[in-house]
Amino acid sequence: MTGNVASGKSTVAELWRSWGVPVVSADVLARQVVQQGSRGLAEVVQAFGEGMLAPGGSLDREALRGLVFRDDGARRRLEAIVHPGVRALRDHWTAERRSWGVGRVAWEIPLLYETGADQEVDEVVFVDAPAELREGRIVSRRGLSAEEARSIMGAQGDARKKRRAADYVIDNSGSLADLRRRARTVLDQLGSPARGVS
Repeated sequence: MTGNVASGKSTVAELWRSWGVPVVSADVLARQVVQQGSRGLAEVVQAFGEGMLAPGGSLDREALRGLVFRDDGARRRLEAIVHPGVRALRDHWTAERRSWGVGRVAWEIPLLYETGADQEVDEVVFVDAPAELREGRIVSRRGLSAEEARSIMGAQGDARKKRRAADYVIDNSGSLADLRRRARTVLDQLGSPARGVS
């Protein structure tokens, strides 16, 4: 499952989990890759300097975000550090669930197409919402300016191309109830062994 920033993919992931589908989030794994004391964090500091550390020694996410969304080269260097670690953790998570006999799992990957991970999955579900709606969500939920929101949005690929490339599209331009119905419909079409909606 993928979708550009503030499209609602994490909400869909939570719904699918509640219906019995194991979902792993690339964003959660990315935080693990650069957690305090990790090799990933050491590589970030080596690449971008001590200014990327918060006073307690953890990653200063705000400082890093401010850098990588202004500088494409910096963003690519960060991705070269984080993405291999995320892939290794994701593959381990998937293999573990396969060993438990789980028939279907979902990967929530914001940069699915950008990282080529679409070639590793059976089907792609794209969660989408209009750009102006996503921008408003970023501003209201993250406390960023409209300019910062547009910078983050601009760092991701064209949503129209992703819609065309996906096997399924979940539109999130309506209410939460609408999203819940659409997420369930797609899950049923995928034939997942999920529990019924309560």
